[in-house]
Amino acid sequence: MLLNFPNFLILSGIILLIVLSAVFLVVVARKKNDVSNFIENIYKTQNELAGRLSQLSENNASQQTILTTAIHEQKMSMLKMLDERLLEVTKNVGQGLQQSSEKTAQTLSDLRERLAKIDVAQQKISSLSEQVVSLQEVLSNKQARGAFGEIQLNDLVTSILPPSAYSFQAVLSNQKRADCILKLPNPPGTIVIDSKFPLESYQQLRQASNDREKNEAERFFKASVLKHIKDISEKYIIPGETAESALMFLPSESVYAELHANFIDVIEASYRARVWIVSPTTLMATLNTVRAILKDAYMREQAGVIQKEVGCLIEDISRLDERIENLSRHFDMAGKDIGEIKISSSKISKRIEKIEDIELGNAEKPLQVEHVTGQRSA
Repeated sequence: MLLNFPNFLILSGIILLIVLSAVFLVVVARKKNDVSNFIENIYKTQNELAGRLSQLSENNASQQTILTTAIHEQKMSMLKMLDERLLEVTKNVGQGLQQSSEKTAQTLSDLRERLAKIDVAQQKISSLSEQVVSLQEVLSNKQARGAFGEIQLNDLVTSILPPSAYSFQAVLSNQKRADCILKLPNPPGTIVIDSKFPLESYQQLRQASNDREKNEAERFFKASVLKHIKDISEKYIIPGETAESALMFLPSESVYAELHANFIDVIEASYRARVWIVSPTTLMATLNTVRAILKDAYMREQAGVIQKEVGCLIEDISRLDERIENLSRHFDMAGKDIGEIKISSSKISKRIEKIEDIELGNAEKPLQVEHVTGQRSA
């Protein structure tokens, strides 16, 4: 059995003390020349050393047992604590894994929904791309571009005005066909709307890369718009048939904005020619104004009819008053006749009662017969 470190120190000290004592005794013995005492002292010292060693061994065994018990208890306590901590960690890990699994499932579900939405958006983008390509193909053809403007004009007009207020592809007295005419009362009268789309000149202006190309594109764009203004003024403003002005519809907000931003002289030229340039947005506002004008004109038209009907109604009321007055007089006469009839009926009732009294023998005096002379009393 191994000794612990404190007991080892104690044992070493005891041995060192014994050795020193032996040396001291040898020195004393030599001085006194007493060998027998020295041997006795050695035996005695050995006996004491053996006793102390035995006692020390017992103490060491007892302490070793206590230490072993404490180590075992500490080990069991540590194992129990480790089991509890391991169980708690396992439980936390399980809960964490469950929560992580639920979050992962929710995330995957959200991801699937987002992917589905992305697929739908991708399909819409693909469809829109195809539509943009087809629109570019339409706008690249001059005839198709004109039809595009007419269709947009048709949609705006039909969505705001009643069918009786407009007409498409109408032929005027000069044999010119108008894209649309607005049927307004005089003034102002019929207004013509013609759709124009100077896209080529506008694209050339947008694609100019230097000052020379930009100047050429501006001249081309300006000349194109001025030509449209002149054509509309000459073809669709007819004195006595149409209004004194006409509308040029540009089915592009960007072209309209470019004109008003950088080509003020073209706008002023359109004013002088009495041709008002409108875009989809401004045409919508204009059509709403036209609808208000039509409503006001209709109200003025119906005001005369209402006034005539009110006059007839007044005559009917006067006639009804006369007839009520006649009926009232007839009721008065009928009431008088009814009163006289009630008097006669009362007298007849009294005579019948007197006759009944005679028949029953209850009459106190003979019945006096009234002789009617002259006119019959009531």
